[in-house]
Amino acid sequence: MNESPRASYGSTGAHPGYDPVLVIDFGAQYAQLIARRVRECHVYSEIVPWDMPVAEILARRPAALILSGGPKSVYSSGAPRVDPALFAAGVPVLGICYGHQVMAQALDGTVARTGTAEYGATRLRVADPGVLFDGLPTSQQVWMSHGDSVTAAPPGFRVTASTPSTPVAAFEDPTRRLYGVQFHPEVVHSERGMDVLRHFLLVGAGCRPSWTMINIVEEAVTAVRAQVGGGRLICGLSGGVDSAVAAALVQRAVGDTLTCVFVDHGLLRAGEAEQVERDFVASTGVDLVHVKAADRFASALAGVTDPERKRKIIGREFIRVFEESARELDARAEAEGTHIGFLVQGTLYPDVIESGSPTAAKIKSHHNVGGLPDDLQFDLVEPLRTLFKDEVRRLGEELGLPEDIVWRQPFPGPGLAVRIIGEVTPERLEIVRAADAVVRDEIRRAGLDREIWQVFAVLLADVRSVGVQGDERTYGFPVVLRAVTSEDAMTADWARLPYDLLERISNRVVNEVPQVNRVVYDITSKPPGTIEWE
Repeated sequence: MNESPRASYGSTGAHPGYDPVLVIDFGAQYAQLIARRVRECHVYSEIVPWDMPVAEILARRPAALILSGGPKSVYSSGAPRVDPALFAAGVPVLGICYGHQVMAQALDGTVARTGTAEYGATRLRVADPGVLFDGLPTSQQVWMSHGDSVTAAPPGFRVTASTPSTPVAAFEDPTRRLYGVQFHPEVVHSERGMDVLRHFLLVGAGCRPSWTMINIVEEAVTAVRAQVGGGRLICGLSGGVDSAVAAALVQRAVGDTLTCVFVDHGLLRAGEAEQVERDFVASTGVDLVHVKAADRFASALAGVTDPERKRKIIGREFIRVFEESARELDARAEAEGTHIGFLVQGTLYPDVIESGSPTAAKIKSHHNVGGLPDDLQFDLVEPLRTLFKDEVRRLGEELGLPEDIVWRQPFPGPGLAVRIIGEVTPERLEIVRAADAVVRDEIRRAGLDREIWQVFAVLLADVRSVGVQGDERTYGFPVVLRAVTSEDAMTADWARLPYDLLERISNRVVNEVPQVNRVVYDITSKPPGTIEWE
């Protein structure tokens, strides 16, 4: 049965042997970060919506629950609520910010708008170490973001910490294994936040720290084998980190029944096709089919300017190319009585979340999630669907992939098509490709490859600006330089590149790319922007 192309919470698939910590999402900007932090404690986590019925939550056999923050006031009309039955189910619970307040409200504590809000760094005073603060300093910096406050803990709870403005900044009832903190332990600005989370998970909830790369590989291999049986597979190899790791993982599971199809859609960066054939094949020995389809994609994209249409067109053409490749491979495999029934993709957890879910707005369609056609002819194999980017890199190292592949900067499946604002043409592709090559070369020379999550050039193809070069007037394209720092692409900050580096990049781009006469630097974080422009 084919998977639905539309993503939703809970569609990631369970991991045998792991009782998950479920992060109940109340619309927090940090819900994904909470899930990542839990995994950094070597405990498996998933995100679920706040309105999931208690019976369904318990059916997942959670090891613990974490109630996330959220933008609402617990007293607002239509604000998310928690069924009090959740707290009587015997499952350990940690409430964070809004989750702390909604727990207090559900259990007959008091939440009020005191008129004093707290935002940013705040000093926390620990009055009772309890479970969460055991062995930690009695004074520590935490990160707050709230207008309402818990003014009285529920019956049976003891208050363990406060701030000058928040009398109940943390409480706990270890007998029922219920805990709450007003601050955000998941953000780096909370000095001992990871210790607080670790104490909840390992002591308060009794979770086993068994979510390790070795176990992830073993579980993924087992799951792939169970899904595909003796079937044959193809993998859409883009040359990026995600598809490379997915292919290496599936190859470990099924061996030579996997064939990788590398589609050169003409939207790649300079030297990318050569690198895929040289580095990936050399490191894995995988059977690779190289399909040159630049003309096909150029024709399909002709005249298209809307970014969502671009992504969907590219997703559709990718699938069609794979289907054609599968038919050719099927013909070769007829003597064996087999056929290609599965498509391997490097879909990650952030792709699933950003492409839409019951409580998360759809940001954009990812070509391998929301961009798939309805009449997809393959069953999808997505072994990385529950993982964040940093986990994928560690997994690649565990699988023995070369450093140049594992630590490549993320590159979108639609390639340079979403780095051209406007119509994609061969001429515009050459411009952005040349500018991008300069940018990446200078970042590499500066030794900033590992520090910067992603750096690239964007061509504003429908905009021109006046310039002067060689005492002559020019009317060229502006190029936008985009460089961001991030941990998992869910949030990102613009990179503070040295001025001399920016100057070198600008000088080289305008001198080496004749059609460009202006370089500007994007200093927008995510949110409110996304990393890619389209």
